[in-house]
Amino acid sequence: MAKTTKPTTTKPTTTKPTTPGTPRRAREQAGKTRLAEPGTPARKPLRGVSQIRAFFRRNTTPIYFVSPTAFNLLGVDRWVSGFHYVNYLDSFDGTHPRVFVPQARGVDGFGSMEEMNNHLLAHPEVYDLVREKGRGKAVLVMFDEETERLAGELGIEIAMPSAALRHRLDSKLVTTRLGNEAGVPSVPNVLGRVEDYDGLLALSASAGLGEDLVVQLPWGDSGKTTFFVDGRQAFEAAAAEHVLTGVELKVMKRIDCRAVAVEAVLTRHGTLVGPIMADITGHPELTPYQGGWAGNDVHLDVLDDKQRARARVLTEHLGDRLASEGYRGFFEVDYLVDTGSGELYLGELNPRLSGISSMTNVTAGAYAELPLFLFHLLEFLDVDYEIDVAEINSRWADPDTIDVWSQLVIKHTGEDVGLLTEAPATGIWRSGPRGRVTFDRPATDWHDLCDDTEGFYLRIAGPGDYLYKGADIGILVSRGRLQSGEGTLTPLCRRWVDGLRRQVRATPVGELPDSATVPAAK
Repeated sequence: MAKTTKPTTTKPTTTKPTTPGTPRRAREQAGKTRLAEPGTPARKPLRGVSQIRAFFRRNTTPIYFVSPTAFNLLGVDRWVSGFHYVNYLDSFDGTHPRVFVPQARGVDGFGSMEEMNNHLLAHPEVYDLVREKGRGKAVLVMFDEETERLAGELGIEIAMPSAALRHRLDSKLVTTRLGNEAGVPSVPNVLGRVEDYDGLLALSASAGLGEDLVVQLPWGDSGKTTFFVDGRQAFEAAAAEHVLTGVELKVMKRIDCRAVAVEAVLTRHGTLVGPIMADITGHPELTPYQGGWAGNDVHLDVLDDKQRARARVLTEHLGDRLASEGYRGFFEVDYLVDTGSGELYLGELNPRLSGISSMTNVTAGAYAELPLFLFHLLEFLDVDYEIDVAEINSRWADPDTIDVWSQLVIKHTGEDVGLLTEAPATGIWRSGPRGRVTFDRPATDWHDLCDDTEGFYLRIAGPGDYLYKGADIGILVSRGRLQSGEGTLTPLCRRWVDGLRRQVRATPVGELPDSATVPAAK
């Protein structure tokens, strides 16, 4: 088991220039947003966390989080005045004062989150909302060049790095190369193309990786493009679902490992690193995908003292390397911990908000400082600010800022397709004796959970939505551990999953009228 004693860590030196020969002042200027218009009184720089906190309480720039649901940034509206959620799915049945969902949503035939976000930005009701609330900034988890065009037509600036830069950095192949250059090692691997299984073996042999392999395509999420290949049959099964021949692949030696994740913000002053959490991955009770992400646990024993310090330093190194690519703002890193040697390897780099942003912004560290997301916003608002990155990172690294939080993403794991008729409501639920799960009270986020007998459930799919393989049903947030140190789901977790699933009802697609439009699995 990991140690629980207080680590002895030195303060990281993240205020140095990231590129040799680049003066710090020039780097800071490059990271700032545009200057005030001529004639506008200059605003004094914000100095320190307390002034930044007060600035956001008085914020007058409308900020729109455009996403299918409010999940990733739920609760940020407690910190930022003028923060609005623009969503396609109404998890709150109209009761959340900051959530806007168009009344005329249209039919969900979207093939990606980007398509759904573009639909929202092009929606007449969203145009009316922006006209009422004012032009401002937009933040999104996923977007593309079309999103940038639509936001421009609305007069909204996307407060994120460009879609083109994000797409390039999102490639697992690019991530591997950048990690190597930053001194952040990956699991032994080789990059290349193959035409068949024999070609895969030849490529693997060239790097001495053996025949028990993990094969990844450059892009993909929730484990959908990660394949565990230990023979010809496994390769052919993966190739039947995705094109693996003639495209560049990342081929890794398969190791016994567990996954951890951390989010960070690359600011003009250096990289701020958030809490480290364990990934809940691949459990068939939660997801149909073998390597699929299904949640996270935040607690002190995710890593031991030495590993925790190393993960934070490696993340800072990645931030420095990203700065030289012109990147700034939020990013998330997955590490693979070799259960034998204890070594940390770079798994993935996600240059965006992510599924763990919800946890990052609710921990004790966030309340002692500020949610990391607010430092991201500062990079895209017309304000100058000064912070001591090393000092803040030292406080985030303190074990006293680590409390217990967990989240589960519950997906539809079957092959069947159906139309939902009943689904658990959003709010705080209670797990009672003999596994009984009951609705306790309405709530708009998980900040008011009292103990591990309560859980906040965010409904994703509701009555009238379709269930299909991999569809998100809902997300549970708990103050208790949902995964053991050995990587198994805890009894508490199983009670929650079983109890919530029992309250989901759907009509099989074969029993629907012929006129029903059934979406394809995403």
